[in-house]
Amino acid sequence: MKRFFYTLSITLIIAVIMMACSNSPKAGNEMGKTLTYADTIGLAEFQEWKAHNERLAAIDAYKNANEKSTAQAERRSAAKQSGTMVSSSENQAKVAKKKGWSKAAKGATIGAGSGAILGAVIHKRNRALGAVIGGVVGGGVGYGIGRSKDKKDGRY
Repeated sequence: MKRFFYTLSITLIIAVIMMACSNSPKAGNEMGKTLTYADTIGLAEFQEWKAHNERLAAIDAYKNANEKSTAQAERRSAAKQSGTMVSSSENQAKVAKKKGWSKAAKGATIGAGSGAILGAVIHKRNRALGAVIGGVVGGGVGYGIGRSKDKKDGRY
């Protein structure tokens, strides 16, 4: 009877983890939310307001960039006239946007955790050894599944 409850609880934990880690939106997740015509009008107004503010911010950034470049040009000409050297760097390093965890990493982590739990439950005599073996096997299988999903998505 104990074995049955252990197996049932581990299965439920794995099912919850698998459902929590899904990236695809489901059709039934809206839970009765219905959009009315007033909601779509409010969304359109918000998007228009946001676009207007972005345009204003872009114009301000353009003006600030022009002011900085003219100020730097004036400093350079003043430095040439006075005979001192001025060194400035106009090129800024572009920081790549982080993509977060890859599906391979998520799969390996989830697989290792669930494999360790299952290995400890299944191997009664030496639970630590069962957890290590289960974690390694589960991590490998999870990595393989996640890597194939990454390839389908074009990440690798």
